[in-house]
This record gives sequence, structure tokens and C-alpha cells, in this order.
Amino acid sequence: MDTIEALFTRASPPLLTAPGPTAGQLDTILKAGSRAPDHGRMQPFRFAIMEGAARQRLGDLMAESLYRREPEASASKLDAERAKTQRAPLIIAVAAVLQPNPKVPEVEQIVCAGAAAQNMLLAAHAMGLGAFWRTGPASYDPAVKTGLGFSEADAIVGFLYFGTATVTPPERPVDVAAVTRRI
Repeated sequence: MDTIEALFTRASPPLLTAPGPTAGQLDTILKAGSRAPDHGRMQPFRFAIMEGAARQRLGDLMAESLYRREPEASASKLDAERAKTQRAPLIIAVAAVLQPNPKVPEVEQIVCAGAAAQNMLLAAHAMGLGAFWRTGPASYDPAVKTGLGFSEADAIVGFLYFGTATVTPPERPVDVAAVTRRI
């Protein structure tokens, strides 16, 4: 698959199953992420990989985060939050480790981590894997961040889910003219 085809055909399947990426595919995904545009060569992106029981621990962190935000949340709502991490065999949390730099503002460091995430999704798609990107309130919770080994000041830009797509997502029409203007 060439680059343009990957860009035009990548989509987010609603559910992923095993198998997840092989060790070689995961290495390629991580290398693709590390090739993101990086002003100042700061490498502000960090990747936390979760498989097996680590996905359950992430689910517990997410349920605890929900409970802190909504102490009245029902057990079924907490279970549903916990179950989100079971939607794929592999999850990678992508974060920006923000560093003071007068030439590279924080927003550029966050965008760099976002570009790393997009590169990872495109690499997975090019290798025939399914992948999707999720965030949500837990992404911004200091306890979730520290539970994944990041600092409270770091910015989780997303949780990337990887596996085998069970269905082909519908094509997403894009109206380029609606989002573009010439100046």
C-alpha cells in the first residue's frame, strides 16, 4: 500500500480482536511514531504499551477516574468504563512529555505527540492491522497519567487501540471544499 492510499483509506473500526500486532509490526509502529515532525528534536512523545493484564489495569484506572468525577456512577457504568480497554488486544497510550523550551512552545510538543500517534495509525493500516484513537476524561486525569508512568504535567494525547478489524468501517465522506478556503 502506498502512502496516498493509506491516507485515503485509513478508518477507525469499532472493534478489534486478536491477533494484535506481531513483535515486528509493533516495532514498525513505534518507529513510525518516532518519525513525527519534531521541532527542536526534543522527542516529546512517549509511548506506554499495554497488553494482557496491563489493559485490565488501565481499565481499573479509567473506572477509578470515572468514580472520582461521578461518585454516584452505577456499578454497570463503572464496569462499562473498565471494559473499554478490552476492545483491542493492544493499547498504546501516547503522551507529550512537556519540557520548557523558549523556541518550542508546549502546543508544538503536544502536536508532535499527536503527529506521532497519526503516524502509528497509518503504519498499522499499511500493514493490514486495524487501529483507532480514543481519548476521554480519563486522558486528562492526573491519577491516570501517573498510573501509566507519566507525570501529572504530561499530556496524554490519546489511547491507540490495535488489533484485527472484525468489520470494515464505513467510508467517511469528506467535503474538502467545506474545510478549505483560499486566502
